[in-house]
Amino acid sequence: MRYFIEFAYNGKNYHGWQYQPQSASVQETLNKALSTLLKKEIDVVGAGRTDTGVHAKQMYAHFNYEENLDSGYWTQKLNSFLPKDIVVYRLIPLHEEAHARFDATSRTYEYHIHTFKDAFDHEGSWYHFHPLDVKKMNEAAKILFEYTDFECFSKVHTDVRTFNCVIKEANWQQNGTQLVFTISADRFLRNMVRAIVGTLIGVGLGKISQDDFRKIIESKNRGNAGFSVPAHGLYLTKVIYPYLHKH
Repeated sequence: MRYFIEFAYNGKNYHGWQYQPQSASVQETLNKALSTLLKKEIDVVGAGRTDTGVHAKQMYAHFNYEENLDSGYWTQKLNSFLPKDIVVYRLIPLHEEAHARFDATSRTYEYHIHTFKDAFDHEGSWYHFHPLDVKKMNEAAKILFEYTDFECFSKVHTDVRTFNCVIKEANWQQNGTQLVFTISADRFLRNMVRAIVGTLIGVGLGKISQDDFRKIIESKNRGNAGFSVPAHGLYLTKVIYPYLHKH
């Protein structure tokens, strides 16, 4: 049987999702917990990769196991075994062709910024104190809908076959000194969200015009886009599958 796990994690102590021989990863931590509890070598496949220090409020992974697993019991068991910065919400039995990565039709990320020094939020949000024109940043964000090739926002020397992504949502919301950028797409390139945010910050500071923003996308050159904002403000917040209830 194939099981999906719905879970979340604080990425501060991990070198990203994917297994790395010398460093702690979320994937390895989950593998070890499941393998120990189920007394069998378990290897989970995630919905995608998140980089070092990036968080996930909703993430999915799948694994195979022959026997029936009671979701409530094993969710509780896993949570008592896992470190405090990883939480499992549920186990979902699915058909054996179900795939956590390839079946996801949409992914949503949020980037969190605070514009006034915050003693409590600094680990999960990026402090940026220069005044930003949020209206202009939202206007530029709408330009993303006009394009599908986002090579200019991708990490160079990446192994993808295509730089095409369909962006379905991209906007900034301001709530006092909190600023949140939300972006949804069918897929994302490596480092893409952090590069988009960095470039939109350039728009907000008046360094990049709407026209410049278009030219950056059309150039397909990462060197033309803005800087990559720090990882600790980035969250994967939603992954959607056609056969799972949206909630």
